[in-house]
Amino acid sequence: MEQSVWLIALDDLGPDACAIQLGAVALLELAPGQSDFVGDPLRMALAGLAEQKRRPYVIEAGGEAVGVLTLQAGAARLAGWPDDDSAWLLRGFLIDRRRQGTGLGRLAAAAAVEAAAKLTARHSSGEAGVVLSVNERNPAGLAAYGKAGFVDRGQYLGGSSGPQRTMFCSFTQDQPGGLPLPRAPH
Repeated sequence: MEQSVWLIALDDLGPDACAIQLGAVALLELAPGQSDFVGDPLRMALAGLAEQKRRPYVIEAGGEAVGVLTLQAGAARLAGWPDDDSAWLLRGFLIDRRRQGTGLGRLAAAAAVEAAAKLTARHSSGEAGVVLSVNERNPAGLAAYGKAGFVDRGQYLGGSSGPQRTMFCSFTQDQPGGLPLPRAPH
C-alpha cells in the first residue's frame, strides 16, 4: 500500500487547532544521536511560528503527527547556498524515530518542495527551488533527500555540527538536480 503524507501549515491554523498540533509535536522522539543534527521538535515549531519568514509544518501520515519541518524564505545561505533569496531553506526536518526508515522522510521532503513551489507562486517571490544542508555523518538523510529529488551541490563547512552537504531541488522538473548554482555576489 502506497503511503502518503500531509503537511499541516501551523500558520494557517486557529489557536485551538494549532495547540492540538503542537501537543502532537511535543510527543515526537529523536533517535539516539540525532540531537547532533536536529533540535527539539517543539522548539523548532515554536521558533517557526515566532518568525514571519518561517513556515512551520507538521508532517502527518495515517492521521497522526510523524514529523516536523520548516520552510524559510531569505535564508538559503544558512545551508551553504551562495545567496539567500533564490531558494527556500528547508530546516528543522525530523521524522519521529518510531517511523524512520519507512519512506516518510522521502515523501515529506518531496511534499516540502511542492509546498515551497506553491508559496513561491502565491507570493511571486521568485525562488527557484529548495535548498538544505545535511550532515555528512547522516547517510540515511542523504539517501532520503536524494530519493526525493534533491541533488548534492557540494560540501558546506559553515554548520555547527561538522561538514554538511548542500542539497538542492528545483521546482522545474525537466532540469534534474535543479538550476545551475547561482554565483556568489562579489
